[in-house]
Amino acid sequence: MSNIVIVGATSAIAERCARLWATLGNSLLLVGRNPQRLEDIATDLKVRAGGQSCTIATYVMDATDVAAHGALLQHARDTLGEVDVLFIAHGTLPDQVACEASVEKTLAEIANNGTSVVALATRFGQYFAERGRGTLAAIGSVAGDRGRQSNYVYGAAKGLVDHFFQGLRNRLFPLGVRVLLVKPGFVDTPMTAAFPKGPLWAKPETVAARIVEAVSEGDDVVYVPSFWRFIMFIIRHVPETIFKRLKL
Repeated sequence: MSNIVIVGATSAIAERCARLWATLGNSLLLVGRNPQRLEDIATDLKVRAGGQSCTIATYVMDATDVAAHGALLQHARDTLGEVDVLFIAHGTLPDQVACEASVEKTLAEIANNGTSVVALATRFGQYFAERGRGTLAAIGSVAGDRGRQSNYVYGAAKGLVDHFFQGLRNRLFPLGVRVLLVKPGFVDTPMTAAFPKGPLWAKPETVAARIVEAVSEGDDVVYVPSFWRFIMFIIRHVPETIFKRLKL
């Protein structure tokens, strides 16, 4: 069994991952900003764990508060003993038009979806490196594969995480540390409730099941659903002279 820290544990995908991990008897530290929501999820997970000897605990923290990350790591070690997996699942879906008109909103969204993830991965990555084992996993996005006019602020943040994880994986692999980036496409969650849904949309349960599988199997980069790998391959290879004229 593993000791797993979930940052952004109240998100739809993270909560469903936690359900699967709890059912398997893993110990979990749920991290988020809403204490009541965290406690509600923890109560549900303890029932799902079915009396197995695992820890289900909560910790209140804003992931963009980089100065608090050190205390999180120490609390995780005090609560779980040691940490085997860090799963980073926090984030927001920016209003692209609002960001275009505001430097402050743009930088805030990049901090929430990008630099805060980099900070967490840096701190826990060093911890795992010193231990000689561990798994870093984060939710990225297909939006990070290429900048598009409809969501390039969000895409830039996810692209930052993608490139950072590539380098981190390259550095930590010889030390026994695994680095996983999951790239979902469209997912039907409360964050996307206002969007019209179609055949390309996935359910949180589907994405969560693939994440839990990927963490267990030691994958590097996973597109969910898998057909997004081929869609984004095409989008990445459209020549810029054509791409800049497209309404994407």
